[in-house]
Parts: sequence; C-alpha cells; structure tokens
Amino acid sequence: MIVGEDIYVMLLVTDFFKTFTRKEIADATRSTETILTLSTDNRQKVDELVNTALAAGATSPNDTQDQDWMYGRSFYDLDGHHWEIMYMDPRAA
Repeated sequence: MIVGEDIYVMLLVTDFFKTFTRKEIADATRSTETILTLSTDNRQKVDELVNTALAAGATSPNDTQDQDWMYGRSFYDLDGHHWEIMYMDPRAA
C-alpha cells in the first residue's frame, strides 16, 4: 500500500506473515505491540487519512489532539494495530 511518495506499508495475511518470523504473532486486539505514526503536511491530510480508515471499519481510540502547533488523530486498524497521524507546524520548531 502506498502511503506517500517515500512511504509504503506491506499488509500481510497472518499465515504469510508467519513465514517472516519464528516468534509468536501478537494479537493486536488484546495488547499493544507498537504505535505506528505518520506525519503529514497539513491538518486536512490528518483528517483525510483518519476518516478514510474509519470509513473502512477502523475505530478511534482517542480524542483529537489539537495543541495549535501540533494536530493529531489516531485509529485502530481492523487487526487492532494503533496508528497515529500527526501534523506539526514547522514554524513552531
């Protein structure tokens, strides 16, 4: 899946994913193994990405984080993985 010009995500079904590791596969619906964060160029892109995920069946674990210079939203994908989509105003750096 192409997320951005230089960002790609590989989505695998469980049986194929198991061929990449000897470890047990975590059940992301029961525990958090990672938080995946993507940065965007503006607030509108944050909303666009999260709204697309929610429309596809994702759920929202947290309220929108709006600190004026930083804006973010999150979702759990269909497998339970935690995603954060953020925008930080470069003028605030």
